[in-house]
Amino acid sequence: MTNYAIEIRGVEKNFGGIRALSNFNLKVEKGTVHAICGENGAGKSTLMKILSGIYIKDGGTVVVHGEEVNFTNPQQSRARGIGIVHQELALSPDLSVAENIFLDDLGQGGQTVNWKEINDKAGRLLTSFGFPIDPKKRVGDLSVAYQQMVEITKSLAKDVSILILDEPTAVLAGPEIEILFSNLRMLKAKGVTILYISHRLEEIFRIADAITVVKDGVTVTDLDPKTCTEKDVVTAMVGRELKSLYPPKDTKLGDVHFEIRHLTRRGVLDDINLTVRKGEIVGLAGLVGSGRTEIAECIFGIASYQKGEILKAGQPVRVSHPADAVRQGIGLVPEDRKRQGAVLAMGIDENMTMSKLSGVSKLGVIRHGQETSLAASLKDKLRIKLGRLTDPVSSLSGGNQQKVVLAKWLNVGCDFLVFDEPTRGVDVGAKSEIYNIIHGLAEEGCALLVISSELVELIGLCHRVYVMSEGHVTGELSGDQLTEPAIMSLAIPKRMAS
Repeated sequence: MTNYAIEIRGVEKNFGGIRALSNFNLKVEKGTVHAICGENGAGKSTLMKILSGIYIKDGGTVVVHGEEVNFTNPQQSRARGIGIVHQELALSPDLSVAENIFLDDLGQGGQTVNWKEINDKAGRLLTSFGFPIDPKKRVGDLSVAYQQMVEITKSLAKDVSILILDEPTAVLAGPEIEILFSNLRMLKAKGVTILYISHRLEEIFRIADAITVVKDGVTVTDLDPKTCTEKDVVTAMVGRELKSLYPPKDTKLGDVHFEIRHLTRRGVLDDINLTVRKGEIVGLAGLVGSGRTEIAECIFGIASYQKGEILKAGQPVRVSHPADAVRQGIGLVPEDRKRQGAVLAMGIDENMTMSKLSGVSKLGVIRHGQETSLAASLKDKLRIKLGRLTDPVSSLSGGNQQKVVLAKWLNVGCDFLVFDEPTRGVDVGAKSEIYNIIHGLAEEGCALLVISSELVELIGLCHRVYVMSEGHVTGELSGDQLTEPAIMSLAIPKRMAS
């Protein structure tokens, strides 16, 4: 008889009138990496939250290591040796890295905390896992990618027999992903069972021993990564074959519309130069910490810079605040849409129109009929799937949340847009839609800058790609030069390559 770490039989979960899981079934062998694939809203994260004790199932049976369990809180799940790395980071931003890692056992039951011991222990863990992070640094001051590394370390630090990872590489670049995979293989060799959720199919085929595809809260099929293809997984996920994930690069390019000259931000960016033409999609590649997001922050007025200039339509513009950027027709779709791009508790219509309230108000009073009409038009343009326009943004899938953030800038009429990790945590079907939206904006004459950790995404979508390393632009690639090896050779710091 096969020895299963997890058996799920007919599990159901409802939220009001919405059925998230329906007669869900899953078997995971001990000491394997088992991938769970599905579109946003398919029920993957709901299942993981039931296993980790965050949600209580409404029906069915969950068996862990041969014993039926009914978790009603996360402590019960942890007591059974289950750890989870959430898609949405569960960190305390005002605490240090070390405090976050050992938040559950600071002081180990005593009345005082040995901070030196805590910091030293956290430092050793981070070093052993290959993550170059100062344990004393405040988590809120870290980039999203480094916060993800802290979240991973927090889970790996615990003695777990089952580890759940929900989109762990969404904001990580190549070398960081390799570090994670090395740690996962080490855990697997020790007999740890790993449930791995990711939209990056190329990763799944590298790391997984088995694949389960989920759709509409139901198990669709189980696949063997040794015998199936990415096409098989996509077809099972979306219920149809995706002919081409990326639209053709056939937009007509115009004059240079946006330009950065000699941009320097002390200790972060050094002499950055780049151009984007009308109708052009330009990519920005680099490892975590290379300075990609920092360029976006300067462009949008979130951060200041000491030298250089930004030009739009050939004229210098000074952007010292996001409001200046909006007035100049510059928009930013940030990498963390839930914290920086949308107000999750507010209505979908309100999020779409908040960027230009003057368009839906008179004498300081919102005209709700006008707001609804504008939001409905944007919903149709971007094909956003929703219940009601007044529903909170939190009710939407990741891909549709991203479309709402984009709608906000289309409402302003931006003709230069920066996309920072535009498909982070988005399933393959929604990715295709977002790519087509970006391509459509380029066809309308917009100039677009796309920052992404997914090299395949940059290669498939962009006309040109600038590569960054340690705050410098190290090269520019296009045409046949635009390959993964070429990008990585420019992205890896010389001190690491030598």
